[in-house]
Amino acid sequence: MSDLRQMTALGRAIEDDSFSVIDREVGPHDHPRPEWEVVRRVIHATADFEFKWTTRFGNDALAQGCEALRRGAPIVVDVKMIRVGLNAARVASFGCEVHDFIDDPEVIHRAKAAGTTRAVEAMRAARPLLHGAIVAIGNAPTALLELVRLRQEEGIRPALVLGMPVGFVNAVESKELLMTTDIPYVVTRGRKGGSTVTVAALHALFNVAAGDLR
Repeated sequence: MSDLRQMTALGRAIEDDSFSVIDREVGPHDHPRPEWEVVRRVIHATADFEFKWTTRFGNDALAQGCEALRRGAPIVVDVKMIRVGLNAARVASFGCEVHDFIDDPEVIHRAKAAGTTRAVEAMRAARPLLHGAIVAIGNAPTALLELVRLRQEEGIRPALVLGMPVGFVNAVESKELLMTTDIPYVVTRGRKGGSTVTVAALHALFNVAAGDLR
């Protein structure tokens, strides 16, 4: 596949040099090459080597996620920051579309009426898309909790969930709960996560699916 990083030659060289620094400094790890592509890009995006230990994969996550990308599965995200951060050319190259519902007026109305959060109602609004989709959650633990509920109570099973919400209330608990399910997952255990981390993990997944491992 042609390089879709949308960089100049110098930009590509700087990125590649950054990965070389990470590979030298990270120390021993047990991540297979495809998993390491994800972890390394998260470290590159954050300059935080702790993700070497806290990034976890389960239920054949990368194989399931790559298969979903190759068939053009929808990508559902919890906030617009993730959608904006993605490389549009890379998303289009797989025939995927990115969806978020957090600012939908009906979602906002329902959240206020029910006394819940916009993230919960946004995940409910995404129901028709979720089965077999890639779901990327980087900010809202309540979205991840609702997704697990939808699996347990309604049988909806995404192809892959990137469970990476950042925060202090239910961030840790929502990730741990996801890891008890049969949903293929990539999580960043603990409080750390966020849009930047989630975007980096998605870009890595695109590379793995394309066989573009450097």
